Amino acid sequence: MKCKFLFTGLASLMAAGCMSVGAPGESASEIPQMNPLAVYPKQTQSQRLLSELPPPTRPVAIAVYNFADQTGQFRTTENGGQTLSRAVTQGGASILVRALQDAGNRRWFTIVEREQLRNLLNERNIIREMRERYLGETNVNPQALPAMLFAGVLLEGGIVSYDTNTVTGGAGAAFLGIGGRAEYRQDTVTVYLRAISVRTGEVLTTVTASKTIASHALGASAFRFVAFRELLEAEAGFTVNEPDHVAVQQAIEKAVYALIMEGVDLNLWEFQDPDAGWPHLWRYRQERDGHFSPQQVEAALERARSAPPMRMSPREVPVREVAPSQVSAAVEAAQAGGSR
Repeated sequence: MKCKFLFTGLASLMAAGCMSVGAPGESASEIPQMNPLAVYPKQTQSQRLLSELPPPTRPVAIAVYNFADQTGQFRTTENGGQTLSRAVTQGGASILVRALQDAGNRRWFTIVEREQLRNLLNERNIIREMRERYLGETNVNPQALPAMLFAGVLLEGGIVSYDTNTVTGGAGAAFLGIGGRAEYRQDTVTVYLRAISVRTGEVLTTVTASKTIASHALGASAFRFVAFRELLEAEAGFTVNEPDHVAVQQAIEKAVYALIMEGVDLNLWEFQDPDAGWPHLWRYRQERDGHFSPQQVEAALERARSAPPMRMSPREVPVREVAPSQVSAAVEAAQAGGSR
């Protein structure tokens, strides 16, 4: 008798990674799998960084025309071939706009629509034509159709690299036909983002951010004779992959956070409360310069979130009475020192 049991779990691309969504150390179950109901994805660690930013002195008007995939790579199959599907998401501009809105809970940027500008202009032309035909307006009422907002800063950039198999490895062992194996693989996606002054065309600052994508596979198998002419063959496996668009999202959100911090560092914009923004800027500098790792910065932020707010009460300072003779003596001593 021959028995074979086969179980494969969560089979998708080996080119995508493990579920590293949210804070470091969160389990792979943070992204629901095989759920029959639609869900809202949980907030990532980089989203929390953006939403916790203190507000600026005034919002920055910003425009995003495109944030394209500049890698030119196609998705690979398990047998080494390629498909017509791209390796990374083509919706980078939509992810970037969402990240800009998350900054300071919509308090950092005033975003104007530019990706689908033609559709917007067509609708405005339709309004102008309808008012001209039915209301007889030769000049459209500016209150009914005001002028469009313009941006002072233009964001450019894109997904510049998607490196596969940057780290690969595994381990396995078997004894008397019964064994297990573990495999892992890591890819890396990198994005660049630059801010450009619309008035002068100067590139104000450029930032980059990377995100690793790791795949993990666990498997076990058995192949042995359990009796004369009776063979047992069993196999089980489990694969965990992080969606590549989640990695791109986290890299873009990290780039937006770095862009805000670099702008504050270069005096392009500033926090409304410098004391509230200083801890964020200090932690960013430490991570940027390599003094702290991202895990250490996230651990410090978690401790800051859980710590109770500091309460300080003014301390009464006793008033010291000074005699007039002492005051005059101090004045004469200061004048004598200045004449020298």
